[in-house]
Amino acid sequence: MRRTFGRPIKVLLPHGHKNPITPLPHIFPTMARETIQPAGRLRDILRRIDGRGYKAYKDCEGAYAFDDFTLIIDHAQGDPFAAPSRVRVRVAANVAGFPAGCFTTRTREVAFRDFLARGFAAAIDAAGQNRRGSGKSGQIAVARPGQEVLERSSVVVTAEHAVEVRFTVGLPARGRSVLGRQAEAIFFEDVPALVRASLLYAAVDAAALDRHLEVSEDADHLRAALHDRGLVAFVADGAVLPRASGVDDRPLKGGVPFASPPSLRVEIDLPNCGTVTGMGVPAGITLIVGGGFHGKSTLLRAIERGVYTHIPGDGREYVVADPTAVKIRAEDGRRVEQVDISPFIAGLPDGRDTRAFSTENASGSTSQAANIMEALESGTRLLLIDEDTAATNMMIRDRRMQELVADDQEPITPFIDRARALYRDLGVSTVLVIGGSGDYFDIADTVVCMQAYRPEDATARAQAIAARYASERFTSQKDGFGTFMRRVPEARSIDASKGRREAKVAADGVRGIRFGVHEVDLSAVAQVVDPAQTAAIAHGMLRAKRLMNGRSTLDEVVRAVAAEVEREGLDALTSHPVGGLATFRPFELAAALNRLRTFRAGQTR
Repeated sequence: MRRTFGRPIKVLLPHGHKNPITPLPHIFPTMARETIQPAGRLRDILRRIDGRGYKAYKDCEGAYAFDDFTLIIDHAQGDPFAAPSRVRVRVAANVAGFPAGCFTTRTREVAFRDFLARGFAAAIDAAGQNRRGSGKSGQIAVARPGQEVLERSSVVVTAEHAVEVRFTVGLPARGRSVLGRQAEAIFFEDVPALVRASLLYAAVDAAALDRHLEVSEDADHLRAALHDRGLVAFVADGAVLPRASGVDDRPLKGGVPFASPPSLRVEIDLPNCGTVTGMGVPAGITLIVGGGFHGKSTLLRAIERGVYTHIPGDGREYVVADPTAVKIRAEDGRRVEQVDISPFIAGLPDGRDTRAFSTENASGSTSQAANIMEALESGTRLLLIDEDTAATNMMIRDRRMQELVADDQEPITPFIDRARALYRDLGVSTVLVIGGSGDYFDIADTVVCMQAYRPEDATARAQAIAARYASERFTSQKDGFGTFMRRVPEARSIDASKGRREAKVAADGVRGIRFGVHEVDLSAVAQVVDPAQTAAIAHGMLRAKRLMNGRSTLDEVVRAVAAEVEREGLDALTSHPVGGLATFRPFELAAALNRLRTFRAGQTR
């Protein structure tokens, strides 16, 4: 059954995804209609339960009509040390007053909701946290966006264009007793002030809102234009790629603006900012080379984040990549389940069949091979690899090593001998940061050399060097890439229960999921960028379990989850409205399932 909590939310689909520039094709369902009581009823309840046991807050659950908005208390926490209470505010369209241009396309609506989520968070910061009771009592919080514009469940819009924000409140307590008067101040003073500051068109910076919508629209248009131009990525002139620090994703002050080499510069017309110029990264095999600390990895990281749109002022607003791009790395110690790694590893000394390879503790080379094959299984068209995080023996075997260790004694076919077949046979491009082996010049279509964060087209020079200094290494395998086995997941292996307790999942920042009694390590999954994505992926794993029927492949299952979210919104993943979810791609959902150590699968062609 279609849920009615709000408008559907789009997951980034790699194949057949709708043009984000086209108008919304259908009328979305309205919000569920609660029985709405006068706001005075809530005031009476809070005064009545003042000083009683904390569970008396349960009496507050319900919907209440204030002058300018409706307040919905979905869940009142039963203990001051439990997860905070879930609350929503809904502002009618005629009160909010936002222009129709905020909703004319899916892209604009997503950006509009993202803008409101940021404004609501900023209003909380500006107001400060009044200490109302002990511990975290009185704290109001909303899922905080990062540098990416993502579709979020923290702000939804109804068919009538009413705006709803979902947040949490720590209901005030002294010990385990209700502080009703302080709670009254939260709901009758603090929350109305937040609504007035962030959810009314008259209160927001209209120019900033327009800019937010236009940048998102332009970025989606730019991303959609890549394929027809034979490109897999685009980096705009003037983009600022370096980040402030390893823990601060904002742009580096004084960072060198990007300037495309003339030979790689392309022009693309965008609907709002006009013509934008920048470096087009062609399909095929592209190397990013240069000295240490000259910006090679910085450029690759910008491209890997180019599957998402960035906020105005981020510096990467017009840096985009093929939406199916997947960052690949070695991942020592990860579990691998029934993955066909035979295109890269075959003929193991112990006789194991690498067409259905499993291990509880993968090496660098086997984990990287598995990561590549899992990405191919999920439909990637672009692999992104940085040699700093890759397994050396998976990337290259030079001529001397080939002489010492005969080919029939080496089970690994290095990536250098497979990259060309990947593109020729499967249409999968590669962008590779390489600084240690010029042998890759032999297979490169494009070579970009970074010098002090400035790119140069070094393709001709690299080809001349390759012609002048023959590597003398021989290709390990010259046949095509071939077909590979796909996997059919077993539903019973996806277990988030905790003993006799029901299934429970939770995000651990952007790098992990608590899945029942299990920990899912996502630290090597580089394109999970927001804790709200991790939370949505955790719930997506549960939904995937319900869609596993013993016949559908893993790729089909994760795409089915994506399709449900496309139709019904992120609320399709939970039994009640949740404000802390954000869009994810099928690739990251598959990655999470692959890293669940109980995951089991069979195989099919």
